[in-house]
Amino acid sequence: MNSNTQSALAENPEITELHRTFALQKAAFRNQSVATAGQRIAHLKALGNALVRYQDKLAEAISEDYGHRSADEFKMAELMFTLEGLKYCRKNIRNWMKPEKRHVASLNMPAQAQVQYQPLGVVGVIVPWNYPIFLSIGPLMYALAAGNRVTIKMSSSTPRLNEVFKAMIASIFTEQQVAVITGQGEISVAFPTLPFDHITFTGSTEVGRIVMAEASKNLTPVLLELGGKSPVIVHESFPLKVAAERIALGKCWNAGQTCVAPDHLYLPKGKSGAFIKEFESYVRNMYPSLLNNNDYTSVANERQYKRLQRYLADARKLGAQVIEINPASEDLSASYKMPITVVTGVTPDMALMQEEVFGPILPILEYDNLNEVIRDVNLRPRPLALYYFDYDNKRADNIAATTWSGGMTINDVMTHAVIDDLPFGGAGAAGMGRYHGPEGFKSMSNVKGVLRKSRIYTLRFIHPPFNKLSHHIIRKYLL
Repeated sequence: MNSNTQSALAENPEITELHRTFALQKAAFRNQSVATAGQRIAHLKALGNALVRYQDKLAEAISEDYGHRSADEFKMAELMFTLEGLKYCRKNIRNWMKPEKRHVASLNMPAQAQVQYQPLGVVGVIVPWNYPIFLSIGPLMYALAAGNRVTIKMSSSTPRLNEVFKAMIASIFTEQQVAVITGQGEISVAFPTLPFDHITFTGSTEVGRIVMAEASKNLTPVLLELGGKSPVIVHESFPLKVAAERIALGKCWNAGQTCVAPDHLYLPKGKSGAFIKEFESYVRNMYPSLLNNNDYTSVANERQYKRLQRYLADARKLGAQVIEINPASEDLSASYKMPITVVTGVTPDMALMQEEVFGPILPILEYDNLNEVIRDVNLRPRPLALYYFDYDNKRADNIAATTWSGGMTINDVMTHAVIDDLPFGGAGAAGMGRYHGPEGFKSMSNVKGVLRKSRIYTLRFIHPPFNKLSHHIIRKYLL
């Protein structure tokens, strides 16, 4: 960041407020005692109760931001799973906080070693637009479980939701404990430049690189959850009807705008037609109409809609077959609702195979040999998730062992991301670090090794000047 940019940011009143809030939380962390297990549990309980109280306001607000988002889908995906996560954290906090005993080698005996988990301090959380509740409360709950104070930067693409969310957080926390920052432009640029004790960012790989670069100037550790092209592989023995049902739900959920959504599909050669028939049947059953169907979510905004249309135009130009599933043959041009769209005849040079789809488009590729698929997957940037359909456990275990991804679900899609006891995060271009489960608590903690020596001091036997005893000890360990 150059000096002119820094000067412009300093004159922005929103930036001034951001710095004030950060300083307030830093001072509160320094001057107040570390939160007890009981206090942390109470924080998470209050957060869960607030989500229940605000559920309808939140659902209405996010629908306004999107043009339309299914209220039932929102409550299931963003509230139900979040409440389960809060319950899981409350149950485990006391156990996570306990020091862990570690082994002490004979050279340092007599002594005791343990790991203590301390709060890091002030944690920054940067939230995307697609799941603003699930992806703000998720990092927040683990940061609070670890005893931290938190500042949350909401996406500028969800302004109405941000208002309600900020009011909800203010109803249960002081700004010294949890603060919510809204706005766009300069404040988004300024946020990762602050010397947080930890930053969690969920979003695109491109922006993730920027966040990491700014955080590195303060040596701030980052947890990046970045998405990527999550592939689905169906073995030739697997029933296409079963695969189609499970993939259809994952691809239709939030109109495909999910970081762990199935991005593209590998099918055995010659099976695309049969799969598409089953897939289309399930989509039609779930959504007999689209335009005025409260269950079907819009593409979030004009920018995302145009991006997806560009992918389809590029695919058509390069010879792909584009199949739109529009059960009632409705004119959707006046809305940002898009039909679930299947694309066949896909080639690697198409834009939808170069970039994360992140929408209701499913590219299908056929394969002759499963080993070729594994090779293709491993040659690409590592995805956030990988999905494999096969009831043969030996083959499935082999795929899990020979492919690299942030996470994996076998015989389903996306569901590993909502298992609270499993770590969640990316690998390579899909991100780094983990939250959810005990790994989430540890990610938000200072994992401190503590060695306690006894009154008996054995190291005096190896003090200089070195003698026969010293030489005997060296020979014992090195020869």
